[in-house]
Amino acid sequence: MYKIIITYIFLVAPFLILAQEPTISVAPQQQEPDSILTEYYSLQDTTVIDSTSTDTMGMANEEKPVIDAPIDYTAADSMIVSLDGQKVYLYNQAKVTYQNIELEAYYIELDLETKEIYAEGIPDSLGEMTQKPLFRQGSEEYESETMRYNFETEKAFITKVVSAQGEGFIHSDRTKKIGKEVFITKDAKYTTCDADHPHFYLHLTKAKVVSNNKIITGPAYMVLEDFPIYFPILPFGYFPNSPTYSSGILIPKYGEEQNRGFFLRDGGYYWAASEYFDLAVQGDIYSRGSWGTRIRTNYKKRYKFGGNFGFEYAKNKYGEQGLANYSVGTQYKILWSHSQDAKANPNQTFSASVNVSSSGYDKQNAYNMNDYLTTTKSSSISYSRNFENTPFNFSMNLRHSQNTKDSTMSLSLPEMTFNMAKVYPFRKKNRSGSVKFYEKFGINYTANFRNSINAKESEILSSSFATDWKNGIRHNLPISFPSFNLGTINFSPGISYNEKWYFKKYNYNYVEDGEFTDNPSNIPDNIRIDTITGLNRVYDYSYSISASTNIYGFYTPRNPNSKIQRIRHKMSPSVSFSYRPDFGKEHYEYWQEVQVDDEGNTRYFDTNLGGIYGGSPGRGESGSINFSLNNNLEMKKLDVRDSTKTDEEQQYKKVKIIDNLSISSSYDLIRDSLNLAPFSIRARTTVAGVSINMGTTLDPYMVDENYRRIHKYAWNERNGLGKLGRVTRANLSFGMNFNSKDKKKGENNEGSDQEETPGPEEEVLPPIFDDYLDFSMPWDFGFDYSLNYTGATSASNPNGRVTQTLGLRGNVSITSKWQMSAMTNFDIQEGEFALTSFRLNRDLHCWNMSFNFVPFGYRKSYSFTISASSSMLQDLKIQKQQSHYDNFRF
Repeated sequence: MYKIIITYIFLVAPFLILAQEPTISVAPQQQEPDSILTEYYSLQDTTVIDSTSTDTMGMANEEKPVIDAPIDYTAADSMIVSLDGQKVYLYNQAKVTYQNIELEAYYIELDLETKEIYAEGIPDSLGEMTQKPLFRQGSEEYESETMRYNFETEKAFITKVVSAQGEGFIHSDRTKKIGKEVFITKDAKYTTCDADHPHFYLHLTKAKVVSNNKIITGPAYMVLEDFPIYFPILPFGYFPNSPTYSSGILIPKYGEEQNRGFFLRDGGYYWAASEYFDLAVQGDIYSRGSWGTRIRTNYKKRYKFGGNFGFEYAKNKYGEQGLANYSVGTQYKILWSHSQDAKANPNQTFSASVNVSSSGYDKQNAYNMNDYLTTTKSSSISYSRNFENTPFNFSMNLRHSQNTKDSTMSLSLPEMTFNMAKVYPFRKKNRSGSVKFYEKFGINYTANFRNSINAKESEILSSSFATDWKNGIRHNLPISFPSFNLGTINFSPGISYNEKWYFKKYNYNYVEDGEFTDNPSNIPDNIRIDTITGLNRVYDYSYSISASTNIYGFYTPRNPNSKIQRIRHKMSPSVSFSYRPDFGKEHYEYWQEVQVDDEGNTRYFDTNLGGIYGGSPGRGESGSINFSLNNNLEMKKLDVRDSTKTDEEQQYKKVKIIDNLSISSSYDLIRDSLNLAPFSIRARTTVAGVSINMGTTLDPYMVDENYRRIHKYAWNERNGLGKLGRVTRANLSFGMNFNSKDKKKGENNEGSDQEETPGPEEEVLPPIFDDYLDFSMPWDFGFDYSLNYTGATSASNPNGRVTQTLGLRGNVSITSKWQMSAMTNFDIQEGEFALTSFRLNRDLHCWNMSFNFVPFGYRKSYSFTISASSSMLQDLKIQKQQSHYDNFRF
């Protein structure tokens, strides 16, 4: 009897102990996280240990914890703890967290004695694994089919694992984790394709992976769509895998050109110097002797400034040495961009935008089509300073502009401006009441210094500062008088004073048999020009008064059912009168009368010819009336897009008929002939969303047989529309864009995010054609048209000149993966096409296929490329091309 009772006690006691703890839960909700370390210690307390007791050797017995941090675990289904408390079994959405390690899986087994954890997924009804083990440690994360991990050694065995390494992925059937961030694997797949079954990969016979650092492989070969490509085989491989930028070798591109031969291009070294700047050095080399080099750097200091700098140099050889077609050319290019943080200094700024190159650089070395088409370049380095609590500010600029077609270059080194904002000298600081009339009197001042040259690139360095460079200082002092109104007309009087300081002037002398071939084109060769250095003061002034007002006209349709509510016409006429005295008088010394032939004929020559701010003020007294008229026409009409609203709820919208129509001209009261200036007419309007711009210049005077203006008015000499004047210039331009409709937007619910629900009496019809593809081809098309006319200027061109150009562009997505685009320009008058290009692109998920074709012209070329989409494997490609540089002729 006692044996039976003792047996029952030994059998039931363990279950009574386990019944006191939440070992199993069948509730569908996930339990709160528990600490297995606390549970482990509570199990150890069932045996009381005297910490003061000693063993037979006299040493103290101390229990060291197996784990040095809490382990939290959860499970949606069951959590079972073994009788000895050394193992925990978790089922369904199991999760274990230890320090910075997280593990999720369907099933997790935790062994405290061996300090190991095992996890695996579960197959679904179709045999696909679900709830696969997902392991996270810091920034690392990877998914596997099974996993066994040791907390103490941080080693693990993993099967069917997929881990992300930078832009790539590694698929491995069996992997061993030998360190915190070090793995070794065999027969693995490395790819940048994110599909479960990658479309391509490098088969790595063996590899070592150092997370966030590098991947080192043994022999490897390409597998494309499960088809192995054993040749060429890589004997070894090195893939950098750093989440931050780091130094390294830049692999060159290879290819062939007909003129320059085989090449290695863009190879070099990248130096990640620090968080403040980096440096890349690259070079090109061709088998026929051409070569090039590039240096680029980026720099940035937070909250201070940032920018980049680049220098490129190329030496191109064409033809065979010793033959007539042999040539050698050197080109350069400098790029610099610098910007200052707005918070660095609110009163002082410094910026730079530099783009300088030799005229032939882009033609012979640019790979970008936009660089090739650009014929004008400009640069600016600017510094500005505002003097706080004063009306003064100062700025300095270094400017550059060039035309690569004719190799002309213009430099301004430097250009400085000192400006004083408008001040009111008669306005009291502490004033009460309204502003008095005289207190509105204001004055401001601007001084500008410029030193510049305009010459060919080859002449810049050999130019003379005294004779070739132009420099001077200009002062501008506009005086603002108070404006006043007479009824609805506003009057604004003013005085303008300008003064220019030059450091040289010219003196002209007639030489009977002189041949001075370096004279400007408008000065005869028998005139000797002497340069007199020294400060030369040139000034002029003028008086003016202007009047302006606005006139409105309205038209209301008499038909009460008209959709047009009102049409408004706004006219803004303005008239101004300005007077300038005759600065051609002798005491000003601006114009010199010089004999030009043996017969004693004389001409007046400008002593400040070619000044940087213009020559001397014009000869003759001037008193001009300037007038202009601006028109704007718009209407208010019923918005008929919403037919459900009542008459009281209807809304009206404004429609512009003519955005602007302006007419301007002037009449000189003092001149003895040709007093009326040509009329300038400009118009802008929008029709069906298309902006149309047009303009013309009408000359009211006739011309003689040499096409020189004579004092005969066109309205007296011509008939019909010709009475309006001679058209000396005209232009018309407009453009249109078309695109396909977006099927994703409903016809009645366009622009709304709310879904319509059917009413109680509406029948919801089941969708039809579910088994068919909703085929659509999104597209867009646009064109630009321009017409320009220049009137006759000589007998050789009696009908003037007309130019017409038509630009076409379009894109179409044949499918979601196929895109095609094209662009061209057509000269209608010449009947020739300008730059024309076609592009076809195919998205192959992790690959990209493109075909580019330029059928004619200097850029005539084609290229066909299949390449990996990831920038990490940018050199993994198949390319066939014909370079446009093969068309270069020298």
